[in-house]
Parts: sequence; structure tokens; C-alpha cells
Amino acid sequence: MERTRKTAERWDQEDDLSRYREEFYLPEGQIYLDGNSLGLMSKRAEQTCLDVLNSWRKCGIDGWTSGRYPWFSLSEELGKKSAPLVGADPAEVIVTGSTTVNLHQLLATFYRPEGKRTKILADSLTFPSDIYAMQSHLRLHGLDPGKHLIQVASRDGQLLDEEDLIAAMTDEVAIIVLPSVLYRSGQVLDMKRLTEAARKRGIPIGFDLCHSVGAIPHHLHDWGVDFAFWCNYKYLNGGPGAVASLFVHDKHHGGRPGLAGWFSSDKRVQFDMDHRLVPAADAGAYQIGTPHILSLAPLIGSLEMFNDAGIDLIRKKSLKQTRFLMELVEQELGEWRFAMGNPIEDERRGGHISLAHREAVRICKSLKEKGVVPDFRPPDVIRLAPVALYTSYTEIWEAVRILKEIMETKDYRRHKARREVVS
Repeated sequence: MERTRKTAERWDQEDDLSRYREEFYLPEGQIYLDGNSLGLMSKRAEQTCLDVLNSWRKCGIDGWTSGRYPWFSLSEELGKKSAPLVGADPAEVIVTGSTTVNLHQLLATFYRPEGKRTKILADSLTFPSDIYAMQSHLRLHGLDPGKHLIQVASRDGQLLDEEDLIAAMTDEVAIIVLPSVLYRSGQVLDMKRLTEAARKRGIPIGFDLCHSVGAIPHHLHDWGVDFAFWCNYKYLNGGPGAVASLFVHDKHHGGRPGLAGWFSSDKRVQFDMDHRLVPAADAGAYQIGTPHILSLAPLIGSLEMFNDAGIDLIRKKSLKQTRFLMELVEQELGEWRFAMGNPIEDERRGGHISLAHREAVRICKSLKEKGVVPDFRPPDVIRLAPVALYTSYTEIWEAVRILKEIMETKDYRRHKARREVVS
């Protein structure tokens, strides 16, 4: 069936989530398809940021325990609001730190090399920061990352096969850290299956949810995932540098965090000033320092919106939008040999599509110049992420029209084949 602009306009009129679009500040004259790197600002996020600033202005230090959003318990309260998005119990999530700091905390806690179980199992396509953290912990234990970090290879350079990951779960592996969604291709890994395989072998397993949280549902508690960590500035629209989050299954609660700090404490005794730490009995124990209150504030409004909309409805629309985008690429761009790097099947596809083309870096520059904001990932990937809460179907249609025009006119040839510092 041919997809037309009228198709897009009709779907926009029928869209149950369209009312949220007006809650965002949409860049004038742009079609924003980079929400998998940085989500747009919502009016609710702006307002809760102003509310917290107002508490600081009016209350001073008393803002820790008074005002509309008391700061002392804000990380815990936002953890409760985040829990439905990842299928966790409220006490299993805490909003704290940054993505990589949280991974360091979780590795310090769960990576316990002993005997021949010394290796960390990861993959060859994961985000570099995660690998840097894993290499750091191997070196801290006096181990050579070249020998003790297993990175399961991709068969085609784009996707991972769960069979290969499971086959690598040997009795030499001490911990497993994998992405939920591959940041280049958008492939969703079967977290349930991988967790069951790890549990049978007695290996703790955790997931980087940066490219899935806010885009797909999770069931971390029921799956038995040991730990997870994620940023809140992509699909969750928490703003640049937003405080991140982590999950620790309640079967591990009551233990001591690998990296202890001021806010690891049970809040009832935190201000006793005792040099003997009494860790919080829940995920709060995995905090380290004082929360960054002003970077937490936008998440109050953003998470409220997600809980209003519901992650299942968001996922349903997201899949329909990425499917529409793929259909348009096939329909309109076939002669220019774009390769679809993401999975076609709904259950294996995250929130973005991945187009490979040898001129990707120059095409991205042309797109941006003409008002379409994509995302480039070396060596040749264009990522396009329609976001359910603020991207319209008509914008998707128009973005593909502009891309077709760029290819017909070879407009991209005006640009240098060199990526910008931030891409």
C-alpha cells in the first residue's frame, strides 16, 4: 500500500498521544528526529525546574525538607515515578549520579572476581563509555582487559545474536553487562532470555537502558535482572546532563554498596554523623554524593507526563512511527541504496531506525541545513528517531520528502565528508 501525506495527516488526527505535542517547545522550522540523543524540553519540565529554583529562593537550606518538592527525598520520589517505566518495585530504583558513574558503582558492587571467574562479558557494539568503565575495573583488580574482557562479536557488524551471547556465558565469567538496545542499529536484545541464561549459570547480569527507557516497556523485577542503569535525557526528556538512574533488584537489598558515600546512608540516621555507615535498605544505598537538585528538577514534570501517557501506549505509537518511516524509505528512496541497519520485526526494534549510506555524514549535514535534525554515527549511519510524545506522522513524511530531494539534487556534495565535534 502506498503511503502518502494524507495517510500521515489522517493518523495525526486519530492519534491518542497528539495532545502531548503542544506540551513541548518544538524548534521553529525544524523536524526534530534526534530525541534518542537529547529529548526536547517540555513545559512541565520547565515549570518543575522553576518550582525547585523558587524553593531555593524562598527557603534556602530549609528546601531540603520543605517546599513543594523537598530535596532530601527527591531522588527516592523520582525513583518511585521511574519504576513503572522499567517494571520495577518502587524501592528498586533511585535517580542519582550519571550513567557511567552508576555503572562504576554497580561494577564495584557486583564484580567480584574469584578463582577462575574473573572475566567480564560484554559485546563489540556497545557504547564506548561502558567499555571504558569495565576496562577500569579490570585494571583495578590487576587484570589485563585484553584477556579478561570478553566482547562478543556481531556476525554482520550491526546486530547481535543472543545465541552467541549465551554461548559466551562460561564458568570463567564473573559478571555480564549488555545494552538493552544497541545504540547504532536500534536492536532490542531479549533481556528476559539473557537473564534466565545468566541465572542458570550463576552469573550476575545487568543492562544499560539508555536507548530503551521511555521508548519500550521493561519488566526488570519479574525477569530477575540483577541491576540496570540509564540516562534520563534521551526519550525521558530530562534535559542535558540530567541526573541518571539505576535499578538494583530487591534480592540484593540490605548489602553494602561497592562505593559508599554520604547519600548511601539510611536517611533516618544520615545526620547522626557517625563514621560507621548504615546503608539504606533499598536502591538508595547505591547513591554516593549529594544529588544534583537543579538537574533532577526537570524530571519531576517529565516523569509525570510519562506516567500520564503510559509506556504501553507510547511503545505502540513508536512502533507505528518507525514502521511508517521504514515504509517511506523503501517507497521513496529505493534507488539511492540506503541499507536498513535496524531490525524489521517490531519486537526486535527500539525507538529509532538506522540508515546506512556511504555519504551519511554529508547527508546529515544537508538534512540539518534544510530543517531536519538527524543523528550521525560513524562510519556511515544516519539515525532517525521519531518520539511518540512530540513527533507527528506528517513530520515523518516531510522528513523523507526532504531526504529524497537531497538525494535527487545531490545537495549533500556541497559538504565536507567530516563529522562535527558533536554528532
